[in-house]
Amino acid sequence: MFKGCRVGVVVPAYNEERQIESVLATMPEFVDRIFVVDDCSPDKTSEVTQRWARKQAHRVVLIRHEVNGGVGKAITTGYKAALDDGMEVIAVMAGDGQMDPKELALILEPVADGKADYSKGNRLTSGVAWEKTPRVRYLGNAFLSLLTKIASGYWHVADTQSGYTAISADALKAINLDDLYPSYGYPNDMLVRL
Repeated sequence: MFKGCRVGVVVPAYNEERQIESVLATMPEFVDRIFVVDDCSPDKTSEVTQRWARKQAHRVVLIRHEVNGGVGKAITTGYKAALDDGMEVIAVMAGDGQMDPKELALILEPVADGKADYSKGNRLTSGVAWEKTPRVRYLGNAFLSLLTKIASGYWHVADTQSGYTAISADALKAINLDDLYPSYGYPNDMLVRL
């Protein structure tokens, strides 16, 4: 529980057998439920997650897609499970370990405090991102962010492509989740619909 809110974290995963254990092991204690959605990985992502689910049945839930639907579809599946389980604030944290669990509280805080229905992480303002990200990818991300800002009107969102997000259950219920883009364009589609 975080600031009086039940917190669920959706972890979309595809071929993450090497990273998923670290993601689960470093998940903050205030997270009530972790919904790992294995998007039909041919590797052992499900097996590794299942071991954790057996050890922490009260906390770790494995959902496995029988057909690969894309990261957006995996997130949507996790959102639905989190809503069905009564989570009040739902975050998304990728199964590849690229999102720092120490920053989860910062992502959750505006939503848990009732100051926002949706919040996003920002990779673009950190000097670390500029140093570590290949220039073409960094500039491409910045360009896609600009296009998404034009389409959505959310000019204050610095990194529209970031998948590190938190949303209130009420905001999720107001969206037709089945209409969200199922692949990597998902973050853009979500912003346009909010």
